[in-house]
Amino acid sequence: MGESIIAFLNTWSPLDLVLIAQNFDRFLYGALVTLQLTVIALIVGGLLSVPLAIIRAGKNPWLNAPVWAFTYLFRGTPLLVQTYLIYYGIGQFEWIRETAIWDPILSQAWWCALIAFSLNTAAYTTELLRGSIITTSRGEIEAAKACGLGKWMRMRRIVLPSSFRRALPAYSNEVIFMLHGSVVASTITIQDLLGVGRWLNGRYYLAYEGFITAAVLYLIIVLLISRGFRLWESRWLKHLYPLDAVKTKPKKSLASFRI
Repeated sequence: MGESIIAFLNTWSPLDLVLIAQNFDRFLYGALVTLQLTVIALIVGGLLSVPLAIIRAGKNPWLNAPVWAFTYLFRGTPLLVQTYLIYYGIGQFEWIRETAIWDPILSQAWWCALIAFSLNTAAYTTELLRGSIITTSRGEIEAAKACGLGKWMRMRRIVLPSSFRRALPAYSNEVIFMLHGSVVASTITIQDLLGVGRWLNGRYYLAYEGFITAAVLYLIIVLLISRGFRLWESRWLKHLYPLDAVKTKPKKSLASFRI
């Protein structure tokens, strides 16, 4: 029975499914590498973006200007260029190669990709949070002032939690974009999900089996991310959703009662 199925797939299937199944463990490993890079970069970038967004939302030009330059630089240049500059460009400086962090970090492709991804997502998340902070309802801020909360207490207890909630739908797109952007790692010798697909096609002289398998796995991951954020939004943003129209019987007025 198994041999007949394999013979059918080899004869009639447009894809070499047998070869894909034989190397599927490599695709799972590549997916793990992709998720590791994406998740760690999002965590590091998210932690960096909070203080940077507060600075960007403030009115101090001395602090605002360098943060604006950072976000403009990493949002205005392609992620591929940023990764190449960190992976290939930093090693051109001898004084960097002589530092203590060269061998364990800067000479490794994985760490270079993580640094580039973290800085890139930090720049986008900073601007996303900045917009959410400056659009915080003035009523919430005035209510916090009336309760006697100071500036930093208002930021920590009122502004930031409200901003995180309202930025959540847009941040889900940033997470997906970061996942898609992680394919850049395959260009600097990292065997991520796309890298495994390229390896499969190159080793067995295939046209698209590796790419299609990688694409299907990316679709599954994006589906899980979208469903997860949908559940998260339904909990955090429930108070912002319009209430369903509830049909109730009109109450009788006092004039309708007989005395």
